[in-house]
Amino acid sequence: MTDTALLEAARTAKAWPFQEAQRLAKRLKDGKPGGEPVLFETGYGPSGLPHIGTFQEVLRTSLVRRAYEALTGQPTRLVAFSDDMDGLRKVPDNVPNKELLEANLYKPLSRIPNPFDTEHESFAAHNNAKLRDFLDRFGFDYEFVSSSDRYNSGAFDDALRGVLSNFDAIMDIMLPTLGEERRQTYSPVMPVSPSTGAVLQVPIEVVDAAEGIVRFTDEDGRVVEQSALGGMAKCQWKVDWAMRWVALGVDYEMYGKDLTDSGVQSGKIARVLGGKKPEGLIYEMFLDANGEKISKSKGNGLSIEEWLTYGSQESLGFYIFANPKSAKQLHAGVIPKAIDDYWQFRERLADQPLDKQLGNAVWHLLRANEHHDGPEAPGAGDTLSVPYSLLLNLVSVLGLEATPENLAEYVASYTGQAVTDPKLMKLIEGAVNYNRDFVAPTLAKRAPAGGEIEALKDLDARLAEAAPDASAEDLQTMVYEIGKVEAYGFETLRDWFRALYETLLGSEQGPRMGSFIKLYGVEPTRELIAQALSR
Repeated sequence: MTDTALLEAARTAKAWPFQEAQRLAKRLKDGKPGGEPVLFETGYGPSGLPHIGTFQEVLRTSLVRRAYEALTGQPTRLVAFSDDMDGLRKVPDNVPNKELLEANLYKPLSRIPNPFDTEHESFAAHNNAKLRDFLDRFGFDYEFVSSSDRYNSGAFDDALRGVLSNFDAIMDIMLPTLGEERRQTYSPVMPVSPSTGAVLQVPIEVVDAAEGIVRFTDEDGRVVEQSALGGMAKCQWKVDWAMRWVALGVDYEMYGKDLTDSGVQSGKIARVLGGKKPEGLIYEMFLDANGEKISKSKGNGLSIEEWLTYGSQESLGFYIFANPKSAKQLHAGVIPKAIDDYWQFRERLADQPLDKQLGNAVWHLLRANEHHDGPEAPGAGDTLSVPYSLLLNLVSVLGLEATPENLAEYVASYTGQAVTDPKLMKLIEGAVNYNRDFVAPTLAKRAPAGGEIEALKDLDARLAEAAPDASAEDLQTMVYEIGKVEAYGFETLRDWFRALYETLLGSEQGPRMGSFIKLYGVEPTRELIAQALSR
């Protein structure tokens, strides 16, 4: 692939990362002054641990970043920003030593003692380390930036002076969006109490914007006049968001639909501060199996750890890739199809012309965290010898006694070679886990009835005469032929296959039977038929 060919294809590519990149390129035209890297940003609130929402936002932003590079050839940066100057408003449910956090409520997260048994100096430092470990684990290329470092070091001081200088204009933007009670205490800048160290939600008076001096009433009732600079104050988060965009020079940031109004207000504030709102995509939220919005407090979501127990990182990325402006259900039931779809798209990639590759999710996923002109070359290991759905059907028949090792033996017999591909072995382990947790509890084999009985006897007889080296296609043809026998009374082939799934496997859906018989073995399949006929 040449740079020219990629550039030409990128200009007209319809995949959403390229659509986003094209909008950003139109805005920046010739790039940033002096060849400065174009800045992409994602935000993280370190009052909790990183989760699947963190993953999807960094992944999607990385996809747009790489598409932009392909489109323009310009340098880029990705900043993962931690808002660790935020005051802790409530104690999370999933932390130890809750009394320690309770005693430090409303202080900046970076100034609260670490409740975990780790060497980190603060609650935020522990969670920030978790964020970096999390992003490193998935190979993201990013720069970590801490809000507390920026405030404490004075790096945000000039931007804070801008907020204080435009105090009234910012109040004019924010007050109409607030309820009457909140208006009484609202201030764009929240001072840090000199007596308690808490981030205060109190009105302030700007004494000297250039020097950063503000006046307010402290928690003990004293009127305090102090500097807001050098970590002695923090902006309200919508103001903080806008200030950050301007101070860092952020060019692109996406966010969830629940922050749509906040994005509008922060965009107005950014203009007041002399900057502008970054380009960005507003994505839809994840839903649970019942179509309800996923909530950490409800615990109705699916964690990354849970997904990786059953599937792969690539399959998660593939599932997340599809239209981010549409809500997605995120639950265990979507994992098997996501895995098989990922490998089908990966297998197609090598044979696709460039314009089709740029519409293939796998092209974007392979490129997301790489530093080269194109995705890694498809080659060995870019096909999966056994679909995940077929592994699930096999392990469901083997039952709860199945282990990754004996499942791998079946696969080796099916493919004619030992399982050495770590990707396949990981999916074999995932299939065993998935069967244990989701498939086995739901299986219910029924007895055959009517023409199904004679059809199963016919299948058994034909399998008894099948050649030892019969291929999966030969076996599939055999099954097809039986389903077409009028005497057995199947209105459609689908009825015949449903009967096989329900009587032999205990589910309403199943695999290509020829592939299943080849993988499981002719004699073991005949034993399944015998068991069904004896019910």
